[in-house]
Amino acid sequence: MVLRNCSEKGACNAYLQVLHYWLKLMDFVAIYLLMLLCFNIFTNSFSKGIPQPSCIKSERQALLKIKQQLKHSDMLADWKARNEDCCRWVRVFCNTVTGHVTELQLGSSKDTIASSRSKKAGSLKLGGKLSPALLDLKHLSYLDLSNNDFDPTQIPDWFWNLTSHLQYLNISGNQFQGKIPDLLTNQASLVLDLSCNNFTGSLPGISLNVTVLDLSNNVLSGSMSQFLCHKKHQMKLEVLNLEGNHLSGEIPDCWEKWRSLVAIELCNNNFSGGIPSSMGALTSLESLHLRNNHLEGEIPDSLTNCTQLLTLDFAANHLSGEIPPWMGERLSKLIVSSFQSNRFHGHVPEQICGLSSLQILDLSHNNLSGNIPSCINNLTAMISRKMSSSKISYNTSKGYFFDNMALMMKGVTLDYSNTLGLIKLVDLSDNNLSGEIPAEMTMLTGLLSLNLSKNHLVGKIPSNIGAIKTLECVDLSENNLSGKIPDSMSELSFLSYLNLSYNNLTGQIPRGTQLQSFSASSFLGTKLYGPPLPTSETPVPASNIVGGQVDNGTKAHWNFICGFLCGFLCVACPVLFTNSWDACIFRILTKLKIKHF
Repeated sequence: MVLRNCSEKGACNAYLQVLHYWLKLMDFVAIYLLMLLCFNIFTNSFSKGIPQPSCIKSERQALLKIKQQLKHSDMLADWKARNEDCCRWVRVFCNTVTGHVTELQLGSSKDTIASSRSKKAGSLKLGGKLSPALLDLKHLSYLDLSNNDFDPTQIPDWFWNLTSHLQYLNISGNQFQGKIPDLLTNQASLVLDLSCNNFTGSLPGISLNVTVLDLSNNVLSGSMSQFLCHKKHQMKLEVLNLEGNHLSGEIPDCWEKWRSLVAIELCNNNFSGGIPSSMGALTSLESLHLRNNHLEGEIPDSLTNCTQLLTLDFAANHLSGEIPPWMGERLSKLIVSSFQSNRFHGHVPEQICGLSSLQILDLSHNNLSGNIPSCINNLTAMISRKMSSSKISYNTSKGYFFDNMALMMKGVTLDYSNTLGLIKLVDLSDNNLSGEIPAEMTMLTGLLSLNLSKNHLVGKIPSNIGAIKTLECVDLSENNLSGKIPDSMSELSFLSYLNLSYNNLTGQIPRGTQLQSFSASSFLGTKLYGPPLPTSETPVPASNIVGGQVDNGTKAHWNFICGFLCGFLCVACPVLFTNSWDACIFRILTKLKIKHF
């Protein structure tokens, strides 16, 4: 074929060039696939040529002795002598090179410290006794016996010798008793979870290699001083949980040797005195829980150094003074701040608006006064409707520590852990706040709960409150609010708790909305009318489900009127027509008895 002109010749050259590159690419792909095939054949042959190590005979015998002492249901069904390779037994993990048993995962539920290891069996419970054959597993580094049904007995002395070489020990959620000895011999870093048992006595001494210590929910008593103070070296402890014991005295002011701490839980004890200033040395601290003690005094300024704090829980104490303005400037990472049920006074500082990561602000049940800061819309974490992580976690060298919190929502106090990171809440109730509810509050469009009750707030409910479409709980009761209920409130489709009682609200409750599904007690003590309220001439009966929804919408008020008249006549008539109070009382009791039966 003869090329007719230059343009056709150029097109042909371009075509040949593309074809050339295409052939080179195909050659490269073919070579790559051939190499991949050879590699797979080589590795498979190599792995088949090396036998996997089976367990050590002496360790298999030790496991069988351990099983003999346990009431194990079907959990350890394959722990049998005829199954020679104990490394294949359920809940037993061996070193893949040496064959030594390194882990026994005999717990019945997940640990507090998150682990990527998967369980080999379901959640079953063990009982019986602990066997000293555990000491024959010389290479054991991980032992989990949590949440089982062991007899309520004292831990044998030999058991604590395991801590000298273990890296993880979890015996939480059992009924073990007795005192915990000093644990000073462990050479490796140790995660130690002894929580939710019945241990008594004072806090044990620990070695500097313990990284996580959970002694929560026991019956430990006494002071922290011997445990905490007089340390010569820096301790490696990252998580300290002493919640739910009977510890007392002042929290010692000697935290300088504990700089690795990430989380401290001292809730629900009997501590007194002030918050020690030496806690300011804990610059890695992310979670500090001191709830429900008898602490007093002001928040020390030294906490300005704890700039990594994510959770600050000082609720249910006797702390006083003003909310420190530096919190909004220095603790910029705060997610949770709870100072409820204390004696704080003064204004809510405007600097608190600088906490852009804050999702939970609870300053309820204090003596705060002044206006709600109009800059509250700067709490941008409460604006986003995007779901954040369901948990608030703290990374340690041994895994993740998950935070928990007691919060009041919908009139009920509940503990939140798995969903704490999803809660977005503002609670300023039971203070002496005044002024109007700032319109900027309605810009917090990710809020789940808003509680401003029991203050001296005036003015109208912000007209744009319906913009907070995620709201599930609204409590504005016992204020001096006036005007109508905004029509936009009918747009709150997730609202399941509402209390507007004891205000100066007027007008008709917006009709044709779910507002009619709430109890009439949600509007008690106002000048509102319309369903679910009875007619304006009839008082609204008190209810024990204030704020909650009811199924029938409106309640018939004739039953109330009839009941009232009958009750009145039963009392008034005997008084008017008898000379003896004894006879009067007798007749009333007789009527009640007849009605009862």
